[in-house]
Amino acid sequence: MCDISRAFRQRRTITIEGVKPAPPNDSRTSPYRWLILAVATVLQAGAAFVTQGIAVLAGYLQKDLHLSTTQVGLLITASSVAPIFTLLFVGDLLDRKSERSIIVAGMLIMALGLVGAGGAPGFVVLCVALFVVGMGYSTVQPGGSRSVSLWFNGHQLGIAMGVRQAGLPLGGAAAAAALPFLVGVQGWRAAFLWSVAVVLAAGLLFWAVYRPPNLPGRSGKRAVLTVFFLIRMVRQRWMQRVVWSGMALVGTQYGIVVFLMLFLRDRFGMPLHEGGWLLLLMQLCGGVGRIVLSVWSDRCGKSGDRFLPVGASMVVTCLGLLALVNLPSDVPRAWLPGLIAVLGFFALGWYGPWVTYIADSAPADSVGLALGAAMTVNQIAIVLTPPALGMIHDATGDYGAVWGVLIGWVVATLLLLHILARFQKPKAAAA
Repeated sequence: MCDISRAFRQRRTITIEGVKPAPPNDSRTSPYRWLILAVATVLQAGAAFVTQGIAVLAGYLQKDLHLSTTQVGLLITASSVAPIFTLLFVGDLLDRKSERSIIVAGMLIMALGLVGAGGAPGFVVLCVALFVVGMGYSTVQPGGSRSVSLWFNGHQLGIAMGVRQAGLPLGGAAAAAALPFLVGVQGWRAAFLWSVAVVLAAGLLFWAVYRPPNLPGRSGKRAVLTVFFLIRMVRQRWMQRVVWSGMALVGTQYGIVVFLMLFLRDRFGMPLHEGGWLLLLMQLCGGVGRIVLSVWSDRCGKSGDRFLPVGASMVVTCLGLLALVNLPSDVPRAWLPGLIAVLGFFALGWYGPWVTYIADSAPADSVGLALGAAMTVNQIAIVLTPPALGMIHDATGDYGAVWGVLIGWVVATLLLLHILARFQKPKAAAA
């Protein structure tokens, strides 16, 4: 009887101390965490429906608003630039406030931007509206990742992150399927307004279901971000791994996605619609890779190094690009899908274990800040890499030079990480 009374008192104490109503059996071993994962994945897919959908609508916007190719590129950039200015602030805020409220606020901001885009009279207003959309989206990536890491911290974290990150290509695929149909029936303005419904539905679902677990020591009162705190974090070996590998891999990923269809057309004479199917194959294999490589990171975590799948992705991506650039123009077409599938698995799948590594390596009170800082650097690479590669192609007239730059970038990053590890190991041992 005493044991029963003691258990009841302990359970009652946990309920009272929680700052929010807790779901039954609130812990990271509860089946409730799988519902959290499902909701976080839907949230990511709903947000990606919008961000990926901007590219889907680009051709329709160009035709109706009489935009130049440069202006179309700026529309895509408008939403991508915004997170550079907001991700670090959002990440810091996530460590001190409720991720539930921050994410839902971000989804509302996205909805506001989409309403503005749907009613935009011209190019300038449309750019401003899409910038607002990007600001709202900057809460989803770090916020959703942190939400999942809280429930799966140290237990099946890799597979959970991989599943959640697979929501991004799923959202993009849904946008590619639905938005052209909506434009054909009601026009591109209606497509933006229907996207508002998708964003609000995903945000409302997350608001209704998500609750943080009752974790010991999570007070939510971490000190406000300072430059010195950020410098100390960046000097850590795990953060240097994150920053350098993330820039190289995300730059390579976007370079491949942007220029693959054009490369296949120019090298192998493949029509764009056929190249589009290979790009779709790459995206699907990348989604699978995010899950499988994240599961591998769970196994690596038991031996102490979750970074191994990220490093392996860098090596295989280099080898895949080398194989692609050295294929003769008369190669049998049947060879291409297999190579593209392997390249997509690693060149796009790296993101799952990369985010997992951040969540597992960062201090418990700084996961949001670490995610925000790393994703800010990645976002800079996303914005700058495609136009830089385009300039290289225009100067050389050869996509081989484009792939060569990407290969060199990844190889140089691998060497840098190896050098940093050699210099930092003695310090760690001395400590």
